[in-house]
Order: sequence, then C-alpha cells, then structure tokens
Amino acid sequence: MDLFDYMREQNMEKESPLAQRMRPTTLEEVVGQKHIIGKDKLLYRAIKADKIGSIIFYGPPGTGKTTLAKVIANTTSSIFTQMNATTSGKKEMEQAITEAKNNQGMYGKKTILFVDEIHRFNKAQQDYLLPFVEDGTVVLIGATTENPYFEVNGALISRSNIFELKPLSHEDLKELIQRAVYHKEKGMGDYDAVITEEAVDFLADMAEGDARSALNAVELGILTTERSEDGKIHLTLSVAEECIQKRAFKYDKNGDNHYDTISAFIKSMRGSDPDAAIYYLAKMLDAGEDISFIGRRIIICASEDVGNADPQAIQVAVACIEAAERVGMPEARIPLAQAVTYIAGAPKSNASYLAINNALSTVKYQSVSGVPNHLRDCHYKGAAKLGHGEGYQYAHDYPYHYVKQQYIPDTLVGTTFYEPTENGYEKKVKEYLEFLKTL
Repeated sequence: MDLFDYMREQNMEKESPLAQRMRPTTLEEVVGQKHIIGKDKLLYRAIKADKIGSIIFYGPPGTGKTTLAKVIANTTSSIFTQMNATTSGKKEMEQAITEAKNNQGMYGKKTILFVDEIHRFNKAQQDYLLPFVEDGTVVLIGATTENPYFEVNGALISRSNIFELKPLSHEDLKELIQRAVYHKEKGMGDYDAVITEEAVDFLADMAEGDARSALNAVELGILTTERSEDGKIHLTLSVAEECIQKRAFKYDKNGDNHYDTISAFIKSMRGSDPDAAIYYLAKMLDAGEDISFIGRRIIICASEDVGNADPQAIQVAVACIEAAERVGMPEARIPLAQAVTYIAGAPKSNASYLAINNALSTVKYQSVSGVPNHLRDCHYKGAAKLGHGEGYQYAHDYPYHYVKQQYIPDTLVGTTFYEPTENGYEKKVKEYLEFLKTL
C-alpha cells in the first residue's frame, strides 16, 4: 500500500455512511444475536479461540452478517480475504485460492475467505470452491439473505455450520440508535445532537429489525436538521418521521420472507385469528404481492380448513377473489379483507381434505377390485346384454330418497374416508349420515 492508497482508505473511512462506520470490531460491541454469540454459545467460543470452521451466515439484510465476518477478521490470526459474489468472477476466485495456497505453504497461515451474497455464485462457481474448502486451503465464511439449503451447493452446506441471524429486537435497535447519536468515534457525537425518546422508539419500530435502516435515518436526520438556538441538533419525533417514512418490511417475492408471510397468513386463518390474518394480508398488499397469488391461497384455505363446517366459505372466497381481481388495487383490499375475516371466523373442518388424501393414497398404493356390477353403465353398446347395471336400485324411489346398497368396491367394504366433524354445518351432515345408517 502506497501513501495515496493509505490516504484514500483514511478518507473513505471518515466519509463512509454511518452504518459502515458503526460496524463493531469486537464481539463485545455486537448488539443482538445472543442466540449465536452469547458467551456460552459455540460461535462465541470459536471466535474467541480463533478456531473458526467454515460458516454460512443466513438472515435478512441489516442483521449483522457482514459485521460478524468483520469481527472474525479483527480477531483471527488467519489471513482474511473478502469478495462479493455480485461483482467477483472466476478470475478473482482463482487469485484468492492462489494467494491462500502461497500463504499456507510459505508462512503456514490459514486463509479465511469471506464471500458476501454467496447465493449469487452459480453452481459452477460454488463447485470450484468445494475442493479448497474440503482440503483446508480456505476456511469459507458465506453470507446470504436467501435460504442456504435452496441456494448454496449441498456439498458446501454439509461442510459448513449454518447460523441464522434474526432481525434485531426493538431494544437492540434503540441501543444502536443511541450509540449512533452520541458516540464520538464511530457515531455522530461530534455533531452535538440530541434525540428524544419518542424519536428513538419510532425509528426502532419503523426499522423492522434492520440496523442499517435505523442508522441511515439517524444520519439523514442529523445532516439535514438545522441547529436550534441552544446550538444543538434536535432529533424530534417529527424529524424522525421525515427521515424514515416507510416501514422497512423485509418482503422479497422470491425469498424466505415471502414464504414465511404466506405461511403465517394461512395458519392465522386456519387458527381462527382474523386480526393476525388481516395483518399478514396488509403486509403482502403493501409489498405489492400479486392479488391472484393471495386469492388462490384464500380459496384453498376455505376448502381445506373450513370445508363443510361452513359450505358458504368457499362461495364467499371465490366471489371475493373474483371481485378483487376485477376492481384491482387499492379497492381490491376490501373484498380480500372480507374473504379473510369470513374464513378466519368460520367453524373449521379438514375432513374433506383428509378424505381425498386418504382416498388418493388408497388408489395409488392399494389393489382394489373394480366398480360393482350394479353400478356399471348399461347404456353403451352391448353393456346391458352383459348384465351391467343389473340390480341397481334408484335412490329416489325409496323413503328419504335413500336405499341401502353397496357403492364402494368389494375390497374396500367397511372403509371410511370421510369422517364429518362436530363443527358448524358439518355436524348436521354427520347426524344425517348416521340417521341413514338406521334405515
């Protein structure tokens, strides 16, 4: 490094965004993630002992994946090399591996290779790293916002410890915000700013677990707010509201949060919690989720989880989804909300769902005799001469429009697929079927 490189690094460090300057350099400075870096946890002990194996950090943006990699870089005696999968190609990878081999051979030094956004590497690039991870040429630390079990080579996964980082808690974010405002070395303490408790609470709430979002808002507020008569910059609630006007929802239509949210949405309807279901609906709509995607899940839930306990649920669902697709957003939110609250508030039964699953399993895995002869069609050419349909009894010719006769194949006599519950309208279905057995 020459003088100009040194001066450039010094200037970049001073002028870099607050979120960058606030990155911890030691484990003690890290806020949150105690489930993996608490003092009794494996990762804490491994970092302290400088005995790091290959690791993949997985979690939403702003939760500290790169931060933990930097902490490892500051505590390890190994050589630390970093690359970003969005900008690095095979040439950079080959160069990193060559340097790692040289450091190992000439100096006996291990190399930790940190790959940010590792899910951006294609299969061939990930395969290239595998033998060097396997033979210890490099210790891999990968960071990804995507589920590594879907996006990272299975062989790399099997040779790495997976650590999932969680969104920072409200209290964690409050601590970071206070530190950002008042810390003189890493924060903006030299600006002589003060922040109200209401503003801290608001920013911590709106950041939705994302430290970077909260710190960006603090920096914007301090840099754009005029000093008051007392010479201080006052970060009030109104200033905070201007700096972060939209909640930092983590919702990638192709990512984990997409699937987690729709899963919570369906389970809330199934669990008869309309408030939770409406919240997840609002979250998806705010993120621009496709109305048809949401609608399909509502219709499925109406049939799978409500079923005959309230036969109108499927009618309400289909009608509301059709209405929503016709009118479009923003008005579509209203029929969608009607369908969601109706289904969440309806009595529940999955008896029909279980019945078809059990029947399909029987069809697939069990040898079953054919259609009973008296149920076979007798109208096509020659069928009547073969005796097809002979002995069939027409139900409407009998009291209650019912007559006892065998409908199920011979080998399945006595089998029950549909077992009505005691919930809602299905209780009447159950009572009616039991009544027919007495005739």
